[in-house]
Amino acid sequence: MERERKAIGRPSKTEQFRSFVAEIVGNDPDVTSLEVLRQARRKGYTGGKSAMYELVASLRSTLARSPIRFEGLPGEFTQHDFGRVDVRFLDGTRQRRHFFVSRLKYSRVVAVTLMPDDRVETLVGTLVTHFESLGGVPLLAVFDRPDTIAMEWKRDGEVTTWTSTFIAALVELAVGVEVCRPAGGKRKGSVDSLVNWVKGAFFRQRRFQDDGDLHIQLAQWHEEVNKRRPCRATGVIPAERHREELPRLRPLKIKPAELVLKIPIFVGPTATVLHDTHSYSMPAEAIGIAGVLHLHRNRVRIMAGGYAAEHERLVVEGAKSTLPAHRTELVKAVSGKRAKHYSKREQLLELGDPVHHYLTEIFRRRPRAWVAEIDRLYDLLQEHGAVLLLRAFAHALERATYSTEHLVRFLKRAGS
Repeated sequence: MERERKAIGRPSKTEQFRSFVAEIVGNDPDVTSLEVLRQARRKGYTGGKSAMYELVASLRSTLARSPIRFEGLPGEFTQHDFGRVDVRFLDGTRQRRHFFVSRLKYSRVVAVTLMPDDRVETLVGTLVTHFESLGGVPLLAVFDRPDTIAMEWKRDGEVTTWTSTFIAALVELAVGVEVCRPAGGKRKGSVDSLVNWVKGAFFRQRRFQDDGDLHIQLAQWHEEVNKRRPCRATGVIPAERHREELPRLRPLKIKPAELVLKIPIFVGPTATVLHDTHSYSMPAEAIGIAGVLHLHRNRVRIMAGGYAAEHERLVVEGAKSTLPAHRTELVKAVSGKRAKHYSKREQLLELGDPVHHYLTEIFRRRPRAWVAEIDRLYDLLQEHGAVLLLRAFAHALERATYSTEHLVRFLKRAGS
């Protein structure tokens, strides 16, 4: 009875999970025991924490003795992946955050950056920043999740159509790129387990006061895992191996602040180019021509055929930028006198709701005079620009004064 009560001779509850845990540790030797326990419980493990930790330790020991363990060479490649995690704050709330992680395979130096989204433009900018922080560019960058950086790929994982913005940036950086399918994690150094390691080693072990505290703790964690703590896989502090790897990394050709993304565009029927909800004007002669938008940090330059335009980069969702010369060209390109008046009206209406409300009142009060009114308002737009004219419209609406003379007086005072 005593033997049965103490369960002497019964196999440990961890035994039926040995192969499962061995696969996790084999894919990522740096994975924390806490993360292994969490994944095992999701699979149905009901045993104790200590027993699972002992199993993980024994498997790590076996792995460390194995002579066939895959390793990268200095400067050979980096691993990259996106992650999404529900961050826990001290007030009890959980909020979803996106992050991008990069790691030098040989030295195990890691870089993690919180991002507003996981779009390809955000990826490329963060990737260049990571290469700078890692000390240079490897021969090959290995990615998981092909749907972020590729449009089409075969069932075996071979990419047939890359996202043009992404691949153009990688060509400019002169780094090779390869996609690692989830099933190929071992072959490529467990790229697909990199995100799980970051979640287990950082996000799930901490609580944060706010986003500011999250960034502070992330910076402290980088210092700890890169410069103070020996890597479980190598037994060496990553910074020590990094000194050996640095000479093998190639210099970064583009600094993050100098990065220019090249995005295919098409000039629409209203001589505008739409990118990320933002509208930029082009010469009327460029209508219907395909081209490229060069996206700088603070400006955009658009090339289509032999035509070009440069704008300040817009940040407000749905904002529009129309150069005065383009307004005039578009009106000239419209055939017929009446059509030109409608073209001017459409360009005025594009400024926003205040213009819509103002013109509605004009048409209601003076239906036969709208053509002359539109001409005068369009001239004011060309002379004073969209921002100042919008202020004039808002001022007129506040006072329920619907006359061009009132707008002219406001503009003169504002410009003096």
